[in-house]
Amino acid sequence: MLLAIDCGNTNTVFSIWNGQDFIATWRTATEHQRTADQYFVWLSTLMSLNNIQAQITDMVISSTVPRVVFNLRVLADRYFNTRPLVVGKPECLLPCDVRVDQGTSVGPDRLVNTVSGYDLYGGNLIVVDFGTATTFDVVDHDGAYIGGVIAPGVNLSLSALHQAAAALPHVDIAKPQSVIGTNTVACMQSGVFWGYIGLIKEVCARIKAEHDKPMQVIATGGLAPLFDAADYVFDAYRDDLTMHGLRLIHDHNKLNG
Repeated sequence: MLLAIDCGNTNTVFSIWNGQDFIATWRTATEHQRTADQYFVWLSTLMSLNNIQAQITDMVISSTVPRVVFNLRVLADRYFNTRPLVVGKPECLLPCDVRVDQGTSVGPDRLVNTVSGYDLYGGNLIVVDFGTATTFDVVDHDGAYIGGVIAPGVNLSLSALHQAAAALPHVDIAKPQSVIGTNTVACMQSGVFWGYIGLIKEVCARIKAEHDKPMQVIATGGLAPLFDAADYVFDAYRDDLTMHGLRLIHDHNKLNG
């Protein structure tokens, strides 16, 4: 079985692929000090609770937090006797071209989403990922990654507003009942919610105009349905987009490695 790991700045997602389906997915906070032993105790307990008996034989990792990768490598070697495939490393082959400025480092999660998006929806895509940052990744007609946009994430924006302005509370993101807020919380929620609707629509419109071809907008990340329900800004939503891409990259390396 394949263990696919997507490590972001806020959360790390573990999914198990049995060759046909992802049979289990778990999420934990990203902590660079967490050891391989701690990962194994946590993971093996969840596998036992879900009655998953088969042995993990392969691992593939996408991580935007480099310090976490070492302990995940130790986890693979010590407990699963396997060498993990790490997206972004030279030995990891990608089934797509990366056409950006020479010397530019592209986040592995963005490459994984490119591979996944092209496989599921074809070329000429904008993939919008709601994470710690909100990223817009542009996929060319042939599946190549050709660049994108990085904006502050929704929750990051709310936290910054709360921390920088002493009188403003921390609030959760939600669709406000009206644009004009009649209290502080409603005003903040309206500003962030409709501000992000405007951000998504304007950035996507400018990308489409610059790309000069019809494009689909594909969303992933937990907040995507919230924004889409308000204004139908996406053509499709896929919550397992990154995991699907990790599985494709693993298969590509098995065939071509």
